[in-house]
Amino acid sequence: MKFLAITLIVHRPDPTTGVQKSTHERFREVLDNALLAEELGFDGFGVGERHERPFISSSPTVVLSHIAALTRRIRLFTAVTTLSLLDPVRAYEDYATLDHLSGGRLDLIIGKGNGTAQRELFHVTPEDQWERNAESYEVFRQLWRQDKVTARTRFRPELRDAEVWPRPYQQPIRVWHGSATSKESVDLAARYGDPLFSANVTNPIEPYAELIRYYRERWEHYGHDPADIAVGAGTAGLYVAPTTQEALAAYRPVFESNLAFQQQVGLPIVFETLEDYVERSSALIGSPQQVIDKVHRYHEQFGHTVLHLHADASSLTDRQHRDSLELFQSAVTPVLRKDIPDPPFGWGPVLPEPASAADH
Repeated sequence: MKFLAITLIVHRPDPTTGVQKSTHERFREVLDNALLAEELGFDGFGVGERHERPFISSSPTVVLSHIAALTRRIRLFTAVTTLSLLDPVRAYEDYATLDHLSGGRLDLIIGKGNGTAQRELFHVTPEDQWERNAESYEVFRQLWRQDKVTARTRFRPELRDAEVWPRPYQQPIRVWHGSATSKESVDLAARYGDPLFSANVTNPIEPYAELIRYYRERWEHYGHDPADIAVGAGTAGLYVAPTTQEALAAYRPVFESNLAFQQQVGLPIVFETLEDYVERSSALIGSPQQVIDKVHRYHEQFGHTVLHLHADASSLTDRQHRDSLELFQSAVTPVLRKDIPDPPFGWGPVLPEPASAADH
């Protein structure tokens, strides 16, 4: 199993203290968390893309480029690239450049994105967002694979023998499809034989498990080998402590402040108590053995081989956050790496096979 640390770069007052860091401090925190993830042995670090409050993750290519310059090993993920809002040509240019600068350490997770404010900002409607996402992905996919592209498009000017530079480093880049609530993105992933990444954050397990089952059905429908399926899954929160009691005591103020914030802004409340949250959500809160057992329970439903965790401390202290991540990496990760297989592809750059002697 592979492990990612992911941030959406939420920028709002700390729900416990009421203090809000400056924008500069918040970006510095993201860079520090990326360095910590590499130091602790995480396999990937992801940055989201949002174009509305309370997020400041509107330029993931810029943030990831800076992280690429500070790191050497860790793979870089987008979480997610909102292709329904973007011109696929411009997105290709940005990500191909980033892929070169990172030495082929880039993976994309794409999705339609969500949120009324960012849809209105880009003049995207609920009715056309799925078609925009599919069209943008199809053009993006062609651009990464072909030197010249002709494409009849509905949401941007048509391409006729278009050349777009720079040409790619990875050939091709790996693209995961983010899945949260709808079968459209799941079907798109299955159609092209691409890996799926389940959000697995807001609700109990069943709606996500249902979409993953549908993905597996559509994968076989499109004629792909079931052995090539790769699924990733998110988590709603993380706090690992030596004992259950310590974990619950440390995380309770975080849960209660987040619950108060959800009530304040009118978000639907899915888990009303910390105990229910720990039991029925994807949050990994407890002793190392509890966390191991819970990941296994989810794996029985999902069959996932990649897991993402929160890169941010949120309302935890920096010391609590680091201690939790260190304990996860020392006591949880080795067991899960042994018990659960890796994805059915290499974790390094996706490069052309070297020519054999028979080719000459």
